[in-house]
Amino acid sequence: MKKRVTTKRSETDWNRVDATKDEDIDTSDVPHVSPEMFARGIVRRGLKPVSAKQQLTIRIDQDVLDWYKRQGRGYQTKINSLLRAYMEAHKA
Repeated sequence: MKKRVTTKRSETDWNRVDATKDEDIDTSDVPHVSPEMFARGIVRRGLKPVSAKQQLTIRIDQDVLDWYKRQGRGYQTKINSLLRAYMEAHKA
């Protein structure tokens, strides 16, 4: 049986890409990043790693879970943030 090739050959003109100078690149469609926006960016390299999350099973009322899920992606992160806020507010 003949082996089927599953990869396609790149159609990119790499010589042209290599010859392109920075000033030849059109960046007019790139959104402006203000210094304030840049300062809010997070760089993880060299910083203490974010603590790992623990997976657990928890029982939550169905209507509560449904409401969070309707909020869209990141609903688990929102639940975690609210639990953290509650914890911080109730620290002795």
